[in-house]
Amino acid sequence: MRDFVRLLESTVFGFPWLPLSPLCTRSGYGADVLIDGEGAGTMPGTVLLLAASPAGKGCLVDAASVLPVLAAVAPAVLSGADTANVVELADPLEPQAVLTRLRAAATAPGPLTVFLTGQLQLDRRQRLPHLALARTTPSTVRYTGFPWHWIREELRLRAPGSTTVFVDLHTDAETWQHLVTQPLAVGPGARLYGRIAPPPPRRTLAVPTYMKSVATILRSGHRPAPSQLHQQALTRVSGEEPDAVRRDLVLAVESGAVRESWATGATGATGAGVMPGAPAVPEPGGMPGTAAAAMSSAPAVPEPAAARGTGAAAEPAPFMPAPAVPAPFLPAASPPEAPAPFVPAAAPPETPAPPPEASDPSDPSDPHAEIASAVEAGRHDDADGLAARWEQDALRTYGPGSDEVVHWMEVRADLAMFAGDAVRSCRTWLAVADVRLGAGQPSDAPGVEAAVDRAHHQWGRIAEAGPARELGVALAELRARVPGRREGALQHVHQRLERLGTTQQVGQQVG
Repeated sequence: MRDFVRLLESTVFGFPWLPLSPLCTRSGYGADVLIDGEGAGTMPGTVLLLAASPAGKGCLVDAASVLPVLAAVAPAVLSGADTANVVELADPLEPQAVLTRLRAAATAPGPLTVFLTGQLQLDRRQRLPHLALARTTPSTVRYTGFPWHWIREELRLRAPGSTTVFVDLHTDAETWQHLVTQPLAVGPGARLYGRIAPPPPRRTLAVPTYMKSVATILRSGHRPAPSQLHQQALTRVSGEEPDAVRRDLVLAVESGAVRESWATGATGATGAGVMPGAPAVPEPGGMPGTAAAAMSSAPAVPEPAAARGTGAAAEPAPFMPAPAVPAPFLPAASPPEAPAPFVPAAAPPETPAPPPEASDPSDPSDPHAEIASAVEAGRHDDADGLAARWEQDALRTYGPGSDEVVHWMEVRADLAMFAGDAVRSCRTWLAVADVRLGAGQPSDAPGVEAAVDRAHHQWGRIAEAGPARELGVALAELRARVPGRREGALQHVHQRLERLGTTQQVGQQVG
């Protein structure tokens, strides 16, 4: 299993394997530290401690102040396992650095616990929530923040119940109003606990009281069940911040289904909704409102397993598509005169639409669980066959181009990637992009860009010249319409096609 995870990390990241074992500490701004826990357990847990907030006047919360308290807790207590590896990210600079560590944690065996502290902001273009990083400003959220939906995507492969996420988040006024009606989620198989606070008064830096309360409780050496730990932390918060009782949005999501959501001070209020007599949106700027957490139920059927490519790399180096936003790699000073080579990090597509209602498969409530089990057992043909039946069922029920059909096409593309069939995966992602474009989605829609990026990534792993030429020409045509968010994508395709001897053909079809 460890060899499998090692292969995943080396092939997906495009870097030498980053092992989940003791590393040399790298100190300084944007520090990344890995601590190896002690114990004799055969299946260690993984803990990711992430604290991020912008530098300068845009900072709303002193996120990093919680890390020393969490770091003082024994790894086994943080994880709930006999032994655990703890990865700490303090004020990371780049979205790609966060993605790399999150992906490594998500692909590790054993339980995963994430402690996330920071602030959320919306990007101006798509109005999607992002975790603000050290260089994030209101105008650069799309390029310097970490998109929240990447978290959902990276965690969707994990077995239900094996992942717990604790969050202590602050927002600006605009993001706060957005989250009241469109709550956060971390994937159908993960538990989510925490609070989201509105912006503090002007010239005030908020304190991550919830996360510090969690850490203080764990420092006792006893780890309650996640739901109990959450409740105990809320009790401590209400004592230190009385306004939080009627101010914060409280998250309590159990493995994808909303179990509870309430204002911290509400009594007997369960389920989603707003407290009686309370305004829909609390007033920001230090004037606490009284909204309860307006939580909506996550899809009943887990999302497909996000497969990681394992095919052999082909020359040139495998394309690693940018995630939902470009991750700048230029140094702080003296940027190069020419753009850096186009080798951005592979990243998840937009979360697929929920699959169609179950009909014939043996586990109608969770077809993805059966598919994931087949993949884990190495029965890739069985997994693809099951997904193909669901795709045909969706085609008959909803028609060509429907969200349900696209969902199962994406599942099959992931399964091909997981089986190491780069040709089939690339071909399927190209088809997904064509279907989305044919349905009228714009070329910069997240789903379209993600499909083309994933096709590009898999195309770079095709070693056979014939299929590489065939699919490269199709990819070049798509890249001309969907350039993506990193400069040089189309140029990268042309350069490889030239090496494959298809310059004239590409010029005729794309030029």
